[in-house]
Amino acid sequence: MPHSLLDDPRARLQFAGHETFPLRHGWLKKAYDAVKAEENAGVAPGTVFNEESAIATFGVGRNMVLSIRHWALATDVLAIEESSERAMRLTCGRLGDLLFGEGLDPYLEHPGSIWLLHWMLASKPGRATAWHWAFNEFHEPSFDRELMRLRLHRRCDELRGAGRLSDRQISDVTIRRDVECLVRTYFAGGTSSKKAAEDSLESPLAELGLIQKAGVGEVFRFRRGPKASLPDTVFLFALLDFWSTYHPARRTCSVDFLTFERGAPGQVFLLDEEGVADRLSRMETLTGGALRWDESSGMRQIYAHDLELDRWGVARSTFEARKVRAA
Repeated sequence: MPHSLLDDPRARLQFAGHETFPLRHGWLKKAYDAVKAEENAGVAPGTVFNEESAIATFGVGRNMVLSIRHWALATDVLAIEESSERAMRLTCGRLGDLLFGEGLDPYLEHPGSIWLLHWMLASKPGRATAWHWAFNEFHEPSFDRELMRLRLHRRCDELRGAGRLSDRQISDVTIRRDVECLVRTYFAGGTSSKKAAEDSLESPLAELGLIQKAGVGEVFRFRRGPKASLPDTVFLFALLDFWSTYHPARRTCSVDFLTFERGAPGQVFLLDEEGVADRLSRMETLTGGALRWDESSGMRQIYAHDLELDRWGVARSTFEARKVRAA
């Protein structure tokens, strides 16, 4: 059975934080720019989210300010680091530096940016634990919000019983709100609430089409299969991130493993086995032989000659062709 990352004692599980608002276009750039401006001014980064002026700075209400902070941290646009004095401070994250600091895609116009954001949300347990669970452990062929809520509630009860969650960390209301926000993050439309429909239309992650309607009413399904808009470089970034983080001692990974293991690209990107195999077959050329594809033995596998590849350099290359064209 695939190993659940939620059971890993090193993983810090978190629910809520989004204040019921799905991620919206423009929020991440605003958060990054605000923290970068503080760094340049010598102000403690992140102070902007705590000040009364935050409402004027971001042009939204207090709850939305908290939501912006949450999504920026959950996607690695911002990060929290521990200083030498053991104090926690907010800083710019690696993905934020890539997209906004280097200006490679400040307005999230490239589909690769959206896929990277999705990977950051769903690949590891953390600030968006429900998102990780939904894409890695919830495998119902079709579902409504109530079924998803019941399954997540059951999983949280298991985690509570194992000492991974406390009663204070999770409640029925929290689970219901996470499920509602998750669906609205990825599905644009089809909700009875006008406000919720507007939120969904403004969520960049809805562009991926990962959650679709399944028949009449409020019934949905995850769209598993090939993803034409997913760049090979983003798939490679995800592969390197997953492999080096959770299985650094492995020298080979099979198609089956990378399709079904929790946290693997096949799970997070909702790829089937043939979709994963098709991607892996191109990795040898893309990495200059650092990863080698082999299907001669009948067991399709990727071999690692070098797992020290710069995955952030790989992610950066997603946007290089576009910069050349723009020049």
